Amino acid sequence: MASMTEILILHGHLPIEYLDRVATEPTADEAVVRELIDRGAISSAQLARARAAQAGLPFVELADYPVDRTAVAAVPAAICRRHSVLPIGFEGDVLVLAMQNPGDVFAIDDVRASARLAVQSVVAEAGDLLGAIDRYLRADDELSDLSNTLEEESNAEQQATIAIAEASEDDAPIVRFVNLLVSQAIQDHASDIHIEPGENELRVRYRIDGVLHEMQSAPKSIQNGVTSRLKIMSDIDIAERRKPQDGRMSVAHGGRQIDLRVATLPTVWGEKVVMRILDNSNTSMSLRDLNLLDRNARAFEAAYTKPYGMILVTGPTGSGKSTTLYTTLNAVSRPEINVITVEDPVEYRMAGINQVQVNPKAGLTFASALRSILRSDPDVVLLGEIRDHETAQIAIEAALTGHLVLSTLHTNDAPSAVTRLVEMDIEPFLVGSALDCVVAQRLARRLCERCKAPKELSDEDVRRLRVTGDGESALPTVFQPIGCTFCSNTGFRGRLALHEVMTVTEEIERLAVSRASSAEIERTARAQGMLTLREDGWEKVKLGLTSIEEILRVVA
Repeated sequence: MASMTEILILHGHLPIEYLDRVATEPTADEAVVRELIDRGAISSAQLARARAAQAGLPFVELADYPVDRTAVAAVPAAICRRHSVLPIGFEGDVLVLAMQNPGDVFAIDDVRASARLAVQSVVAEAGDLLGAIDRYLRADDELSDLSNTLEEESNAEQQATIAIAEASEDDAPIVRFVNLLVSQAIQDHASDIHIEPGENELRVRYRIDGVLHEMQSAPKSIQNGVTSRLKIMSDIDIAERRKPQDGRMSVAHGGRQIDLRVATLPTVWGEKVVMRILDNSNTSMSLRDLNLLDRNARAFEAAYTKPYGMILVTGPTGSGKSTTLYTTLNAVSRPEINVITVEDPVEYRMAGINQVQVNPKAGLTFASALRSILRSDPDVVLLGEIRDHETAQIAIEAALTGHLVLSTLHTNDAPSAVTRLVEMDIEPFLVGSALDCVVAQRLARRLCERCKAPKELSDEDVRRLRVTGDGESALPTVFQPIGCTFCSNTGFRGRLALHEVMTVTEEIERLAVSRASSAEIERTARAQGMLTLREDGWEKVKLGLTSIEEILRVVA
């Protein structure tokens, strides 16, 4: 049988010179391959194909493979996870088993004994295989088993519940239950975990791509134990159940640290817990990843590359404002400038940036922090949110005195930001002079690239979107969601932002000074080329990024 190195050379993945080393060192083959993987000279997919060729077995890409769920159910999830294998189908009476290492005879024996079927191995790439295991072997069954175990072990006394919750062993049922809830949410790319007490049960929901999905129900009897465990992990007072509390925790997942922001809220059936999953990979995004159209990207870049002025990002909670601001900070942050942020709370920790956490109990409010920051020689200031007159006044003055100020505001569109600041009793001439650019945004679900299908666009669709045909002789091709295993049969995977970028020109500045309405400001901005959120969404529908129904769902 050919060595692994010879197979890799045969497939063009390695220079032929490596044959000399293998020929002179009989034990060098495995060491060479390990060394090349560590150096990144070959990918895991190339290695998997070489393993398949060496063993004379088929190589499969599980993302596109029609996995048979009956085959998946033939082997317990615990065995599959332990050996990193996944049953994917049948060939007659033979079970087809995807595995990373086809030479793992212990895994094959365990699967054969469990399924009571002959096994035929195929080879899959490691990351592809683990992703498929996460998709098809969810933690739901184990969570259900744990729920039943906990119900049997539950004790009505509060002290016993807290004792379980404080257990340090990773195999304590409450600890395992909570760990599985969190790890499954991270695997599903959820943004929030909702743990909601009801009259007779404890409901768990995940927010995935902006939509809540009910994932798990647990017995009411474990409610206090789960809540206490989460409070302990988040450094929250477990004895206080009458008022809302906030905390933060970090968990290890897939070799990286994931932060979660935790909030408790007393309800009539007990304390509701909401955990926001803060994925720090968002802070390394580039502005290209924001999916700004060319016109919007040019207008936004012209604003943030100025040394002074105010840029506002507006939109409802959960519309990606923080991601846009942090991405902009990444673009402007350099060793030669001083960047300071004031946030409540600090969601993403960034290297090289001075981040201040608001603490109202200690007297550190947005306004007082901002006032102190301006004495710390900043070049760029990020203000988490403009909430009141005092904060707005100081932020405006900072923008007028040579600082670049980035902040958020809660308005439905970009033109309304001007009138909102005026309503905060900021002098209109200051608003017009300081404000440089306003970006309104929403998040829409992105179509799954693997299963989206063309759709015949009708005049009714265009009428519902209330957009013009842009002088096109024929209606453009648009796409609709279908659903596949890659996107969990939703038709969508991931999200993208819709933007409304308004540059404050001299005409808009004059309108601000004259206290014009937001409708008048919008008419002027559109005449100068601004695309509304709906029009930006239509452009992204034409690019095949999302669907008409999704735009209608998120844009009024």
